[in-house]
Amino acid sequence: STYNYQQPGRVSACERRGGLRTLATSSRDPAVTPASAAAGELRARLLSITVEAPRGGRPASPDGMPTAMLPYACVLVLLGARTTEATGTARGSRLHWEPRCQQPAPSRAPVTVLLPPRLDGPWVSTGCEVRPGPEFLTRSYTFYPNRLFRAYQFYYRDPFCREPAHSLLIKGKVRLRRASWVTRGATEADYHLHKVGIVFHSRHGLLDVTRSLNQTRAGQDCAQRLPPARAWLPGALYELLSARAKQDCTEALGFTMHELSLVRMLRHLQPQPRAGPRLVEELYLGDIHTDRGERRHYRPTGYQRPLQSALHHARPCPACGLIARSDEHHPPVLPPQAALPLRLGGRWVSPGCEVRPAVLFLTRLFTFHGHNRSWEGYYRHFSDPACRQPTFTVYAAGRYTRGRPSSKVLGGTELVFQVTRARVTPMDQVTTAMLNFSEPSSCGGAGAWSLGTERDVTATNGCLPLGIRLPHVEYELFKMELDPLGQSLLFIGQRPTDGSSPNTPEKRPTSYQAPLVLCDGVAEAVSGPLQHRPLPKPLRGGGLCPPAAPLPVLPLALGLAFLKGL
Repeated sequence: STYNYQQPGRVSACERRGGLRTLATSSRDPAVTPASAAAGELRARLLSITVEAPRGGRPASPDGMPTAMLPYACVLVLLGARTTEATGTARGSRLHWEPRCQQPAPSRAPVTVLLPPRLDGPWVSTGCEVRPGPEFLTRSYTFYPNRLFRAYQFYYRDPFCREPAHSLLIKGKVRLRRASWVTRGATEADYHLHKVGIVFHSRHGLLDVTRSLNQTRAGQDCAQRLPPARAWLPGALYELLSARAKQDCTEALGFTMHELSLVRMLRHLQPQPRAGPRLVEELYLGDIHTDRGERRHYRPTGYQRPLQSALHHARPCPACGLIARSDEHHPPVLPPQAALPLRLGGRWVSPGCEVRPAVLFLTRLFTFHGHNRSWEGYYRHFSDPACRQPTFTVYAAGRYTRGRPSSKVLGGTELVFQVTRARVTPMDQVTTAMLNFSEPSSCGGAGAWSLGTERDVTATNGCLPLGIRLPHVEYELFKMELDPLGQSLLFIGQRPTDGSSPNTPEKRPTSYQAPLVLCDGVAEAVSGPLQHRPLPKPLRGGGLCPPAAPLPVLPLALGLAFLKGL
């Protein structure tokens, strides 16, 4: 019942190849020299490669983990490449998309990150959440000044969180430790569970949990502690874990609270009509592994959908008050919500910087052309959690099939996407140098890569250093909703935590990523896809970007010779 988040003992792939233990020094150490600090920062960016590569060499999706870039990235670490970012953005966070579809979404107030986070107080879900499985739930967590916490997790049988199945009462203690050296902007924490209890709200809920427990020998022993369905008593609390009695059935149920091991807290002001701005506090907790069998051992590097303070939440929020007033005996029943048909069209944009497992920061912009079922997408990758230091951008395009209702995830629609074209734009010197080290036939063909210049990689069947292979097929899950303000939201399936791609029907997602917002109305009935507009080239000498930091010529030449031996 104790989970201590320690520094991963696993040595990164770069360290195994080059013996780079010395680069583990934090760049925050005042004794670190500027050169070693730059190398340490670069190493932190390369930690995304320490996760196991997909089995069978399966390619990553454009927004997935670029596992194939490992040899080139290791060379750059060995060379001590300088990591001063030569970005294609202004000194703010505005990104250069179409004028009416800028990223992040317009009118977003400045965000303040609290380090260390201040957890004290009640935190609640803002709506019905979907976890891999699927599992439909809402959460209500309260943290106390003495480090104790009480958490409620309310589980449902439907995607609108209106049919309660069972509730979990979790009590324990959490201790914030230090700023994470893996996920920038996050704080690591330890937690200890004192008690976990379960209350069933229907016979169906009891049968579902009993069926899950009976799948393992340890679970069968735990299932015997639960009453038979005919003897179910509403409101009865059954213990799954007790630190005092030294009993633990949470593992058999696949339950963990590892989400508490990674914490990030944000504050921003929400404009109010005819009133002053309102303070909104958001609490991001660690992500849940998409593979249920890996959850007991997984150390989060990304986040779930954020909780909001029950005292300082966005308005309107019909679910916030209901969840805050609920307990294990009185689960919240969310207001009715109409199921929206999936009508893809127009342009959809990330409302802010997105964080993925394995330390990936990105924003997305999609254009769907419903009349011929074609699509275009920009995946812009960054090296920082504020998405202000771009590393590279991928433009991908293709077609998609007609959707059909999902039989596994109620409320979702299943589609198949084809990726047939791609372009890549390196946005910093590290990525540019890595692409120039690669074999011409592996990414874009002959010719040197230059900072901020887009190149087509379709003819080379993708870009191997970035893990992009063409043509490519992905089995997707989509859903549309309206937020309380009537804004359209598009949910796209959550990517596998191991960084692979959902390229088979069995790997189709059962949960969703952070939603995209509609930023440019409905797609117009045009004769063909909109013409692609290349990203603006970075300016030099005081324009939109700071001047580039040159890489040492001699070490790069040595690195090129070293590459041939990999």
